[in-house]
Amino acid sequence: MIEFENLEEKQISTKEIYDGYILHVAVDEVELPNGNRSSREYVTHLGAVGIVPVTDDGEVIIEHQFRYPLHRVITEIPAGKLDSASEAPLDAAKRELLEETGIEADEWIDLGEYHPAAAYCSEKLTLYLARGLHAGDQKLDRDEFLNIEKVPMQDVIDDVLSGKITDGKTVCAVLRAAVHLGYLVKK
Repeated sequence: MIEFENLEEKQISTKEIYDGYILHVAVDEVELPNGNRSSREYVTHLGAVGIVPVTDDGEVIIEHQFRYPLHRVITEIPAGKLDSASEAPLDAAKRELLEETGIEADEWIDLGEYHPAAAYCSEKLTLYLARGLHAGDQKLDRDEFLNIEKVPMQDVIDDVLSGKITDGKTVCAVLRAAVHLGYLVKK
């Protein structure tokens, strides 16, 4: 098996292809670890957050939302993008949970980071478990339409493990929350 001493690729040049509201696309020429050159097409993204809000009764507040690229409604956790590069992920998580669900939380547990498509996108999601939930005022964005449902945590875990829930951030966050809450045990 070949093992490389250095795996880092060095940027030689960059060309912006698209500069959108959420996504930015570039093509870089890079120097590979062996000295050869190649190109890398990639998307840059400010980052986002995902929240697993769990009630005192062990229910998860989940969303059903139409996702245009898939042309269907999917089940996912509350989530959203950072509003700026300087916005703290926890602040974004609190804002998104309130905006999308009308729920606030007293306890926030960091579940770590998740890179949904590291091969071609810089997006990093910071995932949280939210506990101590109480009602606030839902404030959906003007172009946001979703339905909210409370589902027992074990049912959400079962839907993740069976493949019924396919959203990557939701799969990752629910499994991490399940371990944290003792629904799944690490060996």
